[in-house]
Amino acid sequence: MKPTPKTIIPFFIIALFCAPVFSQIKIDRLLCENRVNPMGIDKIQPKFTWILTSEEKNKTQSAYQIQVSNTADDFDDGLVWDSEKVNSDRSVHVQYTGSVLKSLEKYYWRVRVWDEKGKASQWSPPEFWQMGMLNQTDWKADWISVGYQEDSLRQSPALRNEFEIKKQVKSAYAVITSRGMYQAFLNGEKIGKDYLTPGWTSYNKRLQYQIYDITAMIKQGENAVGALLGSGWYRSVLGWGDNEDIYGSELALLMQIQIEYSDGTKEIIGTDKNWKSTKSAIQSSEIYNGETIDARKALDKWSETGYKDTSWTSVKVQNYGYGDLIATYNEPVRKHEVIVPLNMITTPEGDIVIDFGQNLVGFVEVEIEGKAGDSIIIDHAEVLDKAGNFYTENLRAADQQNIYVLSGKGKEHFEPHFTWQGFRYIRIKGNLKNKVSLDNFKAVALYSDMRKTGSFTTSNELLNQLQHNIQWGQRGNFLDVPTDCPQRDERLGWTGDAQVFFKTAAYNMHVDNFFSKWMKDVAADQKEDGNVPFVIPNVLDENSAGSAGWADAATIIPWDMYLVYGNEDILKEQYDSMKSWVDFMNSKSTNYLWNTGFHFGDWLFYRPDDDNDGRAAITDKYLIAQCFFAHSTQLLINAAKVLGKQQDVEAYSNLFQNIKDAFVKEYMTPNGRLVSSSQTAYVLALHFDMLPESLRAQAAERLTENIKSYNYHLTTGFLGTPYLGLVLSKFGYHDLAYTLLLQQTYPSWLYPVTAGATTIWERWDGRKPDGSFQTPGMNSFNHYAYGAIGDWMYRELAGINNSEEIGETGYKKIVLTPHFKNSYVSDEVKKQNKAEKLSEVNATLDTYYGTVQSYWKINGGQVNYNISIPVNTSAEIHLLETQIGRIKESGKKISNSDKNIRIETNGNGVILYVGSGNYSFSMN
Repeated sequence: MKPTPKTIIPFFIIALFCAPVFSQIKIDRLLCENRVNPMGIDKIQPKFTWILTSEEKNKTQSAYQIQVSNTADDFDDGLVWDSEKVNSDRSVHVQYTGSVLKSLEKYYWRVRVWDEKGKASQWSPPEFWQMGMLNQTDWKADWISVGYQEDSLRQSPALRNEFEIKKQVKSAYAVITSRGMYQAFLNGEKIGKDYLTPGWTSYNKRLQYQIYDITAMIKQGENAVGALLGSGWYRSVLGWGDNEDIYGSELALLMQIQIEYSDGTKEIIGTDKNWKSTKSAIQSSEIYNGETIDARKALDKWSETGYKDTSWTSVKVQNYGYGDLIATYNEPVRKHEVIVPLNMITTPEGDIVIDFGQNLVGFVEVEIEGKAGDSIIIDHAEVLDKAGNFYTENLRAADQQNIYVLSGKGKEHFEPHFTWQGFRYIRIKGNLKNKVSLDNFKAVALYSDMRKTGSFTTSNELLNQLQHNIQWGQRGNFLDVPTDCPQRDERLGWTGDAQVFFKTAAYNMHVDNFFSKWMKDVAADQKEDGNVPFVIPNVLDENSAGSAGWADAATIIPWDMYLVYGNEDILKEQYDSMKSWVDFMNSKSTNYLWNTGFHFGDWLFYRPDDDNDGRAAITDKYLIAQCFFAHSTQLLINAAKVLGKQQDVEAYSNLFQNIKDAFVKEYMTPNGRLVSSSQTAYVLALHFDMLPESLRAQAAERLTENIKSYNYHLTTGFLGTPYLGLVLSKFGYHDLAYTLLLQQTYPSWLYPVTAGATTIWERWDGRKPDGSFQTPGMNSFNHYAYGAIGDWMYRELAGINNSEEIGETGYKKIVLTPHFKNSYVSDEVKKQNKAEKLSEVNATLDTYYGTVQSYWKINGGQVNYNISIPVNTSAEIHLLETQIGRIKESGKKISNSDKNIRIETNGNGVILYVGSGNYSFSMN
């Protein structure tokens, strides 16, 4: 149709009025306590976060309004709190300040914002959160345990009861916890998708409960409810020897079902003396040793109505109380990737072995048929030995074995309930008559349900595999607590491993809640004198505490969490713990020199097998301790500044200077040479600013000469490795840092990659170049500590950094420092490894403000650099380019007349200041 003036004018008017709709800020996501629609919040003033989007550049928030209601249908009718319009650009961690919230109530919330021009957005779609049990008096259910005498096998018990619902149900929630692990059932179906519940905390002080929405599961009429219990972390052997029953010897269940009927009345149904108990088909279940299930003893339909439980015994009611019960702060452990096997082989020793192609943490699900009494035994291993045989010596005392005895009733499904394994390979044994095939098995990854936040890819496939290995190492070891390894007789929350890896972890996944929960256990298990145990939760002896670099998790992780997530609460909650640890170190020092006590030192540093000429990279343990003494003190000062504790700032600033002075006097010659000449010694001294400023450049040069003396190899252990690349880049040796990263021979990050690793190894040479293994007593092939290089890869190669200025943390201000002009390797290493200069790096990071992207690519002589900056943030871009005229954005030369870009220059290059939006830079 040919347009006429009558048709043109309405279109013009529509376009005029619709245009602003497409340019305004939109609310993309809502988070309450950092989660989407969380169940079970026991904070009386929860915090809200919203993520904004816009098609325009330089968009910011100038004001917000939050409303909270009892109903999602009519906010005004059920309004609980209206913040009204608040003039603020804050969109992260905004605190609820309304009326007192009620236990187990479900609240809905929404938000709208105003942009920098004063234009309001639409209201967001409502989201919700469910409150937890806020008072001990809210608990009406009883703790119950089995009514029979357990034998030495400690079979997992089953507990059950039935109840009647006479009215129409509006909502129903189950609040559950246990001493030991539990899986709960309602009318034959598992309640929730969580595993290894209630999770692992310092059980003698803090025990989590979970809340599940069971409205769709409950029915009018008769209902059956039940639970299986397992030893779990509560009473399994943990650590070494016969260290069992750490928290208690008797399993127990606490379950409370809260029902609201359509007529407005409420009812509580809980565990009590009327429940019954018996032994289940789970004959044994231990964390290290695995699980045995005898399907012939299965209790068919035991969690359904109509089951005859006349042979079951009455439970015992226990008086454990409710004082240590807390809501669940972090994401639950859940099933994730499902991996089908690659192949089945027969080893030289005659074993039937299945290879899943990926070292993972979880378990194998089995679908199989056979006769009653047939059994299948599944052993788990990370590697095959040099000859191609199944290798389990590095598991030490852990059996890692699941045994399934068939009932003979057709196709049967098996998976463990209360344990997990670390493995790539499984060995099949037993007396199964039917031949097994790959179709009978699949591996399921199990880890805390943290959302993925980071991605990192390059033009180098070995680096991409390294990133893959780092991510899988994190998945497998972030199993409710940050464990050191997932397979041998350990699997403990080693503080040193956690603190060196935290920053890398925070790039890869959203670990805010995960570490907030764990840090509370650090404080709970911290000793009265301020000493911090080696592992958290602490299951070792009283003397297993106080090692430098390990115990400093008490100060390092809270501060890094504040920088990454911008929430002062972590500093408020952990401040006393941070201060107590610094005070402990000070109490053990003489003249501000901390040179006493046991320390792990630079754990697993480089040491040649036949070290005749002193090439082992030994670093004085007390030099290391003094560095961390200073660093923790500095972080305490930083936290005190944020929290406005000026008296502490002054006191600990004086202490800090005294610690540094003592370091210089004890460990440095007048010319700046350290008593330990190792890479780690110089890295720690430089990273923690232990040296006089005038001597730092020469110390950095000594570090580079040391690296070259080892033919461009690193020699650092657990404590030096995280900072090695950062120090080199800071002092202008980024090319050398990149050289180390691209090194492929031992010791290096890429040596395990070239040896076929799919996770990070505990040792630089877990498998030696000749195919043999390192000592089996300490040789995990899934140990994330050396994966701390991921922090440098995101921060220096891709250039994504957070600001450390108060008010700008949590990526409110983004600092981009990409290194695309000097990411090359030395000629020596290039000849050794055929390594090439990177031509492309692409990284993204999902923050509380939205997604940051830093993507550079070199085409011939031109560098293309694309970035994405979220709404309500700004960015500072550091480019190693001294000629402004060579920089273009979207094809146009940049200048200060551009309203979207502000330009500064210094001796090192150009600094660009930009607001939100997508930018495309190019440099010839």
